[in-house]
Amino acid sequence: MQLLSRAMQYVVATFMSALFLYPLYILFLISFSPIQYTLGSLRPLQWPQGFTLQNLVLALQGTNLIDPMLRSLLTASLVGAIALLLGIPAAYGLSRLTSTLANTISTLLFFVNMIPALVIAIPVSVSFIDLHLYNTVLGLALAQGLIALPFSIFLLLGAFQSLPKDLENQARVDGAGMLRTLYTLLVPLSKSAVAAAFLISWMLSWDEFTFATILSPITPTLPYVIYTNITRGNILASSALALVLTLPVVILTIMLQRYLRGEYLSGGLHG
Repeated sequence: MQLLSRAMQYVVATFMSALFLYPLYILFLISFSPIQYTLGSLRPLQWPQGFTLQNLVLALQGTNLIDPMLRSLLTASLVGAIALLLGIPAAYGLSRLTSTLANTISTLLFFVNMIPALVIAIPVSVSFIDLHLYNTVLGLALAQGLIALPFSIFLLLGAFQSLPKDLENQARVDGAGMLRTLYTLLVPLSKSAVAAAFLISWMLSWDEFTFATILSPITPTLPYVIYTNITRGNILASSALALVLTLPVVILTIMLQRYLRGEYLSGGLHG
């Protein structure tokens, strides 16, 4: 019976993985397959038939991707850093409260995510013009941080709440101050949550469109460049550009996968 249950778990996990990876597979298929086997066919094939780089070449011709990509990378990295810089002390402070109050406050932080980004972006852009942050990487990162910070605090709060309070008390007895205890003891023990918070914040910024369009119209980010190609009706070019947008996320996830473990959700400590 236990063997059957384990087998069912593997079947469900395989099915769910295939379900989530299927759109990415189709993206690769359209990007690197001749058009007659994909968009030019009445019944497109679901398996690779031929290989071509022509779609990617056509997408890159006449499109400046270097500057938008560098701007997107810099902005996303800055958003991830801001989310950790503000999220770690905020989550630690909330973790000192009762669980009910801390969870209520962390939930209320998501209120800004319930408001349409356009409603927030317009008054923010007016303020940023006065502060000389309009059309700057820092200004865009600060605006996108409004969306990323609640997720960062929520993840880090769960990690800090799962750690035994005796660890912090013992560090205090040994003479460590609050900040030293936080950054030399609690944060290293919560590295899974820190990595997850950075990755989610980075991804939210990487494909964010509304703030990037309104706050940085002169020097656009990569999602805006892809949008302009989509509106021109060039599906092949859009697929190839979307692949370019996806690859950094895959690479960053692979780099951080050793830290992306869920033990902190169950309160377990692992070295």
